[in-house]
Amino acid sequence: QVQLVESGGGLAQAGGSLRLSCAASRSFSRINTMGWYRQAPGKQRDMVATITSGGITDYADSVKGRFIISRDNVGNTVYLQMNSLKPEDTAVYYCKGVGPVNDYWGQGTQVTVSS
Repeated sequence: QVQLVESGGGLAQAGGSLRLSCAASRSFSRINTMGWYRQAPGKQRDMVATITSGGITDYADSVKGRFIISRDNVGNTVYLQMNSLKPEDTAVYYCKGVGPVNDYWGQGTQVTVSS
């Protein structure tokens, strides 16, 4: 069983930056794609960014050019650098790992962007 623990959320002003981290309890070797998802109050959980074990990335249109996902396979950590934050980025951000059989989710970290 892989446990994912997010950190780095908090309060930022519009135009500011935050960096989220997601640490896995064990090796990423059984996880191919890692990703960040977010869920705002009353809305569904949506993909923000994903990265494969080979470093191929994908982003939601709403964050392209502002967010960067990266992955440290040695340290078993995936990051989300969030720049030029907007109030509409306010949500709970979840880390997800896609394994060969199971998907793994972190507990979420709150990001609040004030205008």
